Amino acid sequence: MYLRELVESATTVWGRSGGQAVRKYRCTTGSRKGRVVAKPSTCTAPVNITKSKRFKQTKRKKAAPIAIKSKRTKSFNPGSKRIQRLNKPKRKTSPRKRVRSPKRKRT
Repeated sequence: MYLRELVESATTVWGRSGGQAVRKYRCTTGSRKGRVVAKPSTCTAPVNITKSKRFKQTKRKKAAPIAIKSKRTKSFNPGSKRIQRLNKPKRKTSPRKRVRSPKRKRT
């Protein structure tokens, strides 16, 4: 696999590892499209079906507690707040001003 393929398959974002903000990658292609991973090579790695199946079962069972905990973390944890700020676009794009054409005189 070439470095070019790795770079094209992921964009860089900030994430948490423990309490620290670290550089992570959001997959833009592959079976993990949209997922945030630690290494860009993970985006195109083959999927382990057994682990995938087990994780889906666990997620179904624990959906409500996970949602409550993650909402609380995202609202109050200073590390999460910092990462939200880091992942926002640097410059907001302002909407273009419409240039009106001069009024025509009816004849």
